Amino acid sequence: MPRTRTPVVTGWFAGEGDDFTLLGTRCSACASVFFPREDSHCRNPGCDCGDLAEIPLSRRGRVWSYTDGRYRPPSPYVTDPELPWEPYTLIAVELAAERIVVLGQAVPGVTVADLAVGDEVEVVPGVLHEDGETVWTTWHWRPTGVTA
Repeated sequence: MPRTRTPVVTGWFAGEGDDFTLLGTRCSACASVFFPREDSHCRNPGCDCGDLAEIPLSRRGRVWSYTDGRYRPPSPYVTDPELPWEPYTLIAVELAAERIVVLGQAVPGVTVADLAVGDEVEVVPGVLHEDGETVWTTWHWRPTGVTA
């Protein structure tokens, strides 16, 4: 039986494969860009505009910082207590055009030993969790030149 693919957060990303992108918003008055997206008001304290448009964000950026998660996080994070904990790598990426920093997990298999500040990475579709009915989708950062 096929499982339903469901985004972990609706409206934060769209597409598949080479068309995958994070979705942000841009203020029409001050041109500030936001991720996570903002749909009600400009978060720039010097702007009182509420006219925000959805925009696709840069697919590439540079590693701004990184770390690894070596412990099983508490609820509401979903983990299977019957399986051994697998560490994962978190990357803070400064997007190329927007110059904002977006956090996310690295693709599976990429560790902190594989990264350096300034390395180029790209956003790709990822899976956060799977159960019997649902594949919970998200985004991952992948160093450019890595195809796995």
